[in-house]
Parts: sequence; structure tokens; C-alpha cells
Amino acid sequence: MKIIEPATPDQFKQYYHLRYLTLRQPWNQPEGSERVEDDDKAIHAMLLDDNKEPIGVCRLHLNTPQEGQLRFMGIRADRQGKGIGNMLIAYLEDRARDLGVDTMMLHARDYAVNFYRRNGYEIVEESYLLFGSIQHYKMAKQL
Repeated sequence: MKIIEPATPDQFKQYYHLRYLTLRQPWNQPEGSERVEDDDKAIHAMLLDDNKEPIGVCRLHLNTPQEGQLRFMGIRADRQGKGIGNMLIAYLEDRARDLGVDTMMLHARDYAVNFYRRNGYEIVEESYLLFGSIQHYKMAKQL
């Protein structure tokens, strides 16, 4: 397995397709809803399996020079529970440290809170409701 930062149009196509399949399609959201305005300012990470197929994605952007935020963590359903999310978090936290970030934050879906806790994040507060049904929690970690 290998983590890359998508750079070519084909790599970004694969990246966004997996982001759509894991984070938007299950809630009947339209294609394109997986993209947001600040994607061009983020660091994107995509984990490829040994066959160079994308199996996990996540992104990092800076809210401030000291605070990074993880967003859009998506792991292919048949590969969940195999440490892929842990690898993406470790990679992006290292990238954040290299940029001088000392605090990471994210908004976790209710069913992902324990995953992030195992990676050192703690709940700060209940945040928003996505698609009218998915409760999110703001979580943070000191690097």
C-alpha cells in the first residue's frame, strides 16, 4: 500500500470518485457534492492498494497557521477496519507538523467518533447535522 498526494487529472478523478462513493452516494447526494470550494487550497491524500486502486482518501487544510483540519475521510467499504484510516491520519498529521501546525481538529460523524478517539482526538462539542440525519462532533488533538 502507498499514500500519494493526487497530482494528475486521473489521480484527482479517482480521488473524488472514491470520496463521492464513500461520503455522498450512500445518502443519495448528487455527484459533485463531494467537492467544496476550498479543495484547491488543501493537501489531499489517497491510499492505493498493491494493485494501485484507491481504497482511502482524506484531506488536510489549515484553518490558521497553527490549526489544521482533517476533512472528507472516506475508506472503501470492503477495506474498512484494516488500519487504512489510521495510516491516512498519521500521514496528514505528519504533513501538518511539517507546516508548523500544533492543533488538529475535525468534525466526526457520530459513528466515527470512537475511531478518532483511538487516534488521540477528543470531543470538543456537538457540531452540526448533515443531510438532516448524521450528527457530527467537533473533535481536537494536540500534535
